[in-house]
Amino acid sequence: MAPTPMIQQYLQVKSEYQDAFLFFRLGDFYEMFYDDAIKASQLLEITLTSRGGNGEDRIPMCGVPHHSAKNYIDQLIQKGHKVAVCEQVEDPKTTKGVVKREVVRLITPGTHTEGKSVDAKANNFIAAADEVAGGFGLAYLDISTGESTATYIAGNEKALLNELQALHIRELVVSEQLRLLLAEEDQQLILSVEHMEAPFTAEPALFANCPSELEMCGKRLLAYIAATQKQSLGHIQPFAFRENARILGIDYYSKRNLELIESIRGGDNKGTLLWLLDETVTAMGSRKLKQWLHQPLADRFAIEARQQMVEALMDRYFVRVELQQLLKQVYDLERLSGRVAFGSASGRDLAQLRNSLEKIPELVRELEDSGHASLEQFSAGLDPCPEVCELLAAISDNPPLSAKEGGIIRDGFNAQLDEYRDASRNGKDWIAELEQKERAKTGIRSLKIGYNRIFGYYIEISKANMHLADLERYERKQTLANAERYITPELKEKETLILTAEEKSLTLEYELFVSVREQVKEYISRIQQLASKVSALDVYISFSEVAEKYRFTKPVFNDGRKISIREGRHPVVEKMLNKQHYVPNDCELGDDGNMLLITGPNMSGKSTYMRQVALTIVLAQIGSYVPAASAELPIVDQIFTRIGAADDLVSGQSTFMVEMMESQYAITHATERSLLLFDEIGRGTSTYDGMALAQSMIEYIHEQIGANTLFSTHYHELTALEETLPKLSNVHVSAMEQSGKVVFLHKVKRGPADKSYGVHVAELANLPEAILRRARELLLSFEADNHKTQQQAEQLSFFDERDTVNEEVLQTIKDASISRMTPLEALQLINDLQEKISGGG
Repeated sequence: MAPTPMIQQYLQVKSEYQDAFLFFRLGDFYEMFYDDAIKASQLLEITLTSRGGNGEDRIPMCGVPHHSAKNYIDQLIQKGHKVAVCEQVEDPKTTKGVVKREVVRLITPGTHTEGKSVDAKANNFIAAADEVAGGFGLAYLDISTGESTATYIAGNEKALLNELQALHIRELVVSEQLRLLLAEEDQQLILSVEHMEAPFTAEPALFANCPSELEMCGKRLLAYIAATQKQSLGHIQPFAFRENARILGIDYYSKRNLELIESIRGGDNKGTLLWLLDETVTAMGSRKLKQWLHQPLADRFAIEARQQMVEALMDRYFVRVELQQLLKQVYDLERLSGRVAFGSASGRDLAQLRNSLEKIPELVRELEDSGHASLEQFSAGLDPCPEVCELLAAISDNPPLSAKEGGIIRDGFNAQLDEYRDASRNGKDWIAELEQKERAKTGIRSLKIGYNRIFGYYIEISKANMHLADLERYERKQTLANAERYITPELKEKETLILTAEEKSLTLEYELFVSVREQVKEYISRIQQLASKVSALDVYISFSEVAEKYRFTKPVFNDGRKISIREGRHPVVEKMLNKQHYVPNDCELGDDGNMLLITGPNMSGKSTYMRQVALTIVLAQIGSYVPAASAELPIVDQIFTRIGAADDLVSGQSTFMVEMMESQYAITHATERSLLLFDEIGRGTSTYDGMALAQSMIEYIHEQIGANTLFSTHYHELTALEETLPKLSNVHVSAMEQSGKVVFLHKVKRGPADKSYGVHVAELANLPEAILRRARELLLSFEADNHKTQQQAEQLSFFDERDTVNEEVLQTIKDASISRMTPLEALQLINDLQEKISGGG
């Protein structure tokens, strides 16, 4: 059966949007057909129906009401799909045949700007990538705020994917060739193709700070956005070139291991550094804080400029409180300006924009009157945009959500609008008065004057009161089951006056609203600059609040590699302990000693100690105070961590493979100005393999890289490296036995740990007593055998070259590594040697 003209039209449009759900407008519904309908009915849990033909010829179909479509679109976007919105672009009343329809917008995960899936406190980034010499060019932006950045990513596609994960890029725009390459590496990433067959024209100012290779990447991104959104991109800000040399590099795995923004355990931000730091009171301030945590600075001048603002706000408590109260009344200027640019801003949005801008002069006054030079200087950059406030004075105090309901424009703004409103309001007052008069004339207390769109105004009288109706004046209009409706010539005349005035009022009001919104577009750049300053102020206040609440101190920086932290603490763990006492620890690293080999029992706090050093560096380089009594720090260029163990089931990689890959990435990218954290390297393989790898890595870092390094291990044999590696020192997290139980002291002390307390930890984990008892027996046996082995080995050491001992025996003694053998293997070796010695002499 041949498809109808409407279905033919649907298929034609769908052919251009194969990778998206097509929301096809039919009257008051968006309809989907064929596979789209089947999939959408499952994903959205809506009824699947069909139309046309019989049996197998019937077309699967489902639909959603146009007024609630946003919720359904939001659900599909949240699940990683795209939605093409196809609207009627002709008036059905004046069109013969099939109404012309066009896709007005392609909504994708990276271009979605509204809905429950869009987090007000997080950026929604879409990016484009191109291959360049030595790696990739990457450009990314948030359509809702206009923020845009371009940078280089050195390395292969895995390095690119790591960066995309770290930035939480929702969608990546690439060439077809790069799409195929990346699709093999990551099945979850949403990849979109932009061919750019014709050069894309963009304002040169957008790329004024970018190298030419990154400009092409940015143009690919803008071309895709322009093609999908079909709207003005005037609010897109110039691409900021992110110079990696000025940023503290932290790869995706290290951010995850340090739990900067997301918790390893739950995926949310509880228990993260962001959770601790976020005392911001605006959505844009929270986003700014997250951006700073993603990209801490490696520029001492810029870091110290932030520190000055935090210090100033620490010194001016009452100013800080007043500023925070004012900021609570400032809405999201970034996303409001984005809606203005897209032409989607409602009357309520414009009222929020106006109310926010009206708070800026008060912020300026507080800063100017603070008596602190840094705050006074900061106030000079806050532009209150008075021209915008003047334009937005036209908007009423409490406008409705819909721009076409009326009540958006303030009385007194436009004389013609006031005239229409007066006629409409007076007419409605006249209707109310008429209702009272008719009740008095007829004696019908239940008589009412109503209105509907079909019949207009009417007088309604119940059937029980029909005998009282003035049928000489009333003309029957409509009969209902329990009532009759009438009109009078006088009522009809007034209806025409009221409805004409109301219609003209709504039309004019909408035109005035659109005019105001269009004029505000000219000031978007200024509003965005203001938003950036206001959000930064919010973060500075947050830093000062946190510093005061948790007893943070201001770090100082040196030009070398010295790390000197006195009584440092892990700020997140300390907060989660609540009223329990956190044991602080020192950390000393530098040119003379840049490696700490950390031993101690499991659960004693080795990983926490390592993380707190890294978090102190991160906090310092975002401009915050740090959790320590004092801290002198270098400017670190990169932080690498290898902490924890987990299988990567998606790519089929074992715990040990993940460990080795993360270690390889760190070692090949680190410099002498980096910070390396390695926790329990070698656990995923055999004892000898693991110990050999751990030692060789320590030696390589010590001799070839020279970076400040914290290396925890359960291989106590490695503590002997202190004797051969001059820049390595042993430290241990102390524990003690008390009444047969292990007590963790959480204090880091010089020297190696004397034992591992493994059985004690197993006891804390409540293993069955039978297992614990047998483990203690075996441990005593192994320790006794080992002691015997050592005594016999000491006897052998009395032999020297003067003894008439077989050269083969001497070489065996020299090559043997008794300490790495089991006690039984060592005993067997010694017995063999004794036999050889006896036989030889």
